[in-house]
Amino acid sequence: MKKNSWFAIVWAILAACFYAINVPFSKKLMAQVPPTIMAGLLYLGAGVGMGLLYLLYGKKKEESKKLSKEDLPYTLLMILLDIVAPIFLMVGVQSASAANATLLGNFEIVATTLIALLIFHEKVSKKLWLAIFFITLSSIVLSFEGVQSFRFSKGSLLVLAATTCWGLENNCTRKISEKSPYQIVTIKGLCCGMGSLILGHILGERLPVAFYMGLAMLLGFVAYGLSIFLYVRAQRDLGAARTSAYYAVAPFIGTFLAFVVDDERLGWSYVGGLLLMIFGTIFVIFDTIIQDHTHVHTHTITHTHDGYTHSHTFSHEHAHTHLVFPQKHHHHAQIDEQEHQKQHGLLPQ
Repeated sequence: MKKNSWFAIVWAILAACFYAINVPFSKKLMAQVPPTIMAGLLYLGAGVGMGLLYLLYGKKKEESKKLSKEDLPYTLLMILLDIVAPIFLMVGVQSASAANATLLGNFEIVATTLIALLIFHEKVSKKLWLAIFFITLSSIVLSFEGVQSFRFSKGSLLVLAATTCWGLENNCTRKISEKSPYQIVTIKGLCCGMGSLILGHILGERLPVAFYMGLAMLLGFVAYGLSIFLYVRAQRDLGAARTSAYYAVAPFIGTFLAFVVDDERLGWSYVGGLLLMIFGTIFVIFDTIIQDHTHVHTHTITHTHDGYTHSHTFSHEHAHTHLVFPQKHHHHAQIDEQEHQKQHGLLPQ
């Protein structure tokens, strides 16, 4: 495995860890910060923080990877979705438990995959369909308020709406992931942050005192800024699918933090949802890390007999399953053609 690939795996896992702190600490801060303003401050913190890093470290390095006019449609849609999604999440977290909301974040994998299939016409494997089944079932269990009430939690449904928005946003970001991650996060953070703050003002929400504003922006810099930056960097070497597989650990880290920070208790629905979510996540990882390949080899042998030239063509295939190491290009070692023909009985030993 290439050295860059190992770094990319570390970037993806760190991105998951940074994002995992979002829901538990946001829920704490929302005792002082209204939800739409909270969403705005989180993104504003990400935009300001990454903008400063871009000016200090990334401006010269990323000069050739600036966004262009061709990227404008995906960039605008990315910004719009990133204004709506955090607001859904923050409002949802107010009435849903932090543990449930954090686990429900994995529905983003389902949303991303289905949107990629239906809109961008990407193929979906059997393993990924199984993952979608388990994660969706887990989401239903976590959203259901109980047999007696026969209704779903409003907060959980809002969290699912947020993950669906992010699923579409992931597909938009994938289209521009080769461009400067500094620029992507800075534009996303500043535009989404200002958009959410303006919307919050229209809705009558008030800015908190400077201390809580600072804490919210610091949380945004880590949970959104650094997380998105590392996620985009990881995508360059791992690709979108494998990056999302490593990123799937975020809800499990966040759930643990919810118990530590918010002192939440485990319920039976949570335990059942957790087990189903684990099954789904395992299938996602197997789908993106392990692949089945069938190789078809065709060989043509030409020889002269009684003054005539004859050609014989042989075809054979073999299938194997192997680990796909996370790197941009996957090469199979090639055997010398004559030696290969001997091994398969096509030429005399």
